This record gives sequence, C-alpha cells and structure tokens, in this order.
Amino acid sequence: MSPVHRTPQRTAPGDRAVDSLTFDLDRTSPVPLYYQLAQQLEAAIEHGVLAPGNLLGNEVDLSVRLGLSRPTVRQAIQSLVDKGLLVRRRGVGTQVVHSQVKRPLELSSLYDDLESAGQGPSTRVLRNERIPASPDVAAALGLAEGTEVTVLERLRSTHGQPVAFLCNYLPPALLELPTERLESTGLYRMLRSAGIALHSARQSIGARSATAEEAALLDEKEGAALLTMRRTAYDDTGRPVEYGSHVYRASRYAFDFQLLVRP
Repeated sequence: MSPVHRTPQRTAPGDRAVDSLTFDLDRTSPVPLYYQLAQQLEAAIEHGVLAPGNLLGNEVDLSVRLGLSRPTVRQAIQSLVDKGLLVRRRGVGTQVVHSQVKRPLELSSLYDDLESAGQGPSTRVLRNERIPASPDVAAALGLAEGTEVTVLERLRSTHGQPVAFLCNYLPPALLELPTERLESTGLYRMLRSAGIALHSARQSIGARSATAEEAALLDEKEGAALLTMRRTAYDDTGRPVEYGSHVYRASRYAFDFQLLVRP
C-alpha cells in the first residue's frame, strides 16, 4: 500500500480523523486515483490511525481538499464500505467500523502481531487453573493422560471489539502465569521472559460455525463463520511447551500466506 502520513496525536472516536492525514496520490501512475485513495485509507484503518468511530467527513470536502472529482472519492469510499471497513450512517456521515486483522503465518503470538500492527490489543482472562490433561492435550504436550496442566482461556480484543477466543494448555512447572500479567501482555512474551526459546510449531487451520457460547463471547450470531487454529509449540530442545486451540471471527481476522515455487 502507498504510504500514509499522520500527525503524532490520534483522534477520538467521532472526530474527523481524516483531516489529520496526508495522502500521496501519484497522478502520473497507471493505478486509478480512486484505488490509490482507497488503499491509503485502508492502510490508515489497519494501522489504527483511523480508529473505529472516526468520521471521514463528506465527499465534497474530501474531493476539494485532494483536488479529485467527487465520483473518484465516492468510488474509493464505496470500495471500503463494500469491504466492511466503513459504513454510511444517515445524519452522521461515513464512519470507520473496524479493520480486519491480517496475521502472517509464522511462529508469533497474536498479541505481538496486533501490537506491531497498531491494533491496540487487550485481553480478558476467563479461566486460569490446573486440570488433568485430556487425551488430546496429553498427546500434544508429550505427557501421560491425567497429568496436571495449566489451562488458560482468554478473550482477545482490538479497539474494544472481540477478535479471538484463546484456549492454551501448558505444563504447570514451566513458568508462573499470574492473571494480572496475562491481561497486560502476551503469552509468548511471558515465555520468552522466562528464558524459554520458542523454536518451531505444528499448526493446523480450519473453519466452522460458532456455537451459542462462542457467539456470545465474540459478539457474533450463533452459526457465524469462525476460523480455527490448533498449535503445539516447541522450544529449542524440542520440548513441547504449549498447546493452543483458538477460534477467530472470520469477519475480523485472516491468515496471510506467502507461497513459493519449489526450485
């Protein structure tokens, strides 16, 4: 995407945040001007420069300010409305809704990915206790069935909107996991701080419909599309240190893949 410049201060929801942006539009480029504008607005939304609730103002003001025709501005805005990033509200104007989280497929934590993307992650710990390992959890962590493990259930949000429900299992002797710290940072960051060097993982990705309980947690309708991920992470000695089973709102979350041709 083309660069978007911003002022140091962010605007509060409801403000015309677009007034603080500078757009780089190349009028000699074969790329249509509406597409350049749409890409730069989308980048501002993805990086949190335009936050949910911010207003774009009307098309006339924006077209005059940028020296573009009104149909060009309207087409750019409509493309983002179609993507679900903007909404037109009668009596209010065009408003930012939210951005879809795009996560690279690599061994990283959701918290770190959201923070680096300027998404303002927050966490609510729903469960933090020790339980006997089920057959699936025991197999993933290389433990005997019934061995005590720590289970964590957390709700991860961005800009106050839920994105994912995370369930993780860890050997209890691995590290201390105080709830207060889990709500202020990411699990992988805590593992690294404890001297655990994450090296690799086995991961599977799928999709299914939300249960009534998941829909209530994620602010979706029952039966809404969810992305699923199961992952077992290993340290640099090959020891399993964490098994996770996560669900993500498909309306707000996507995995990014880079595919290469074998030589």
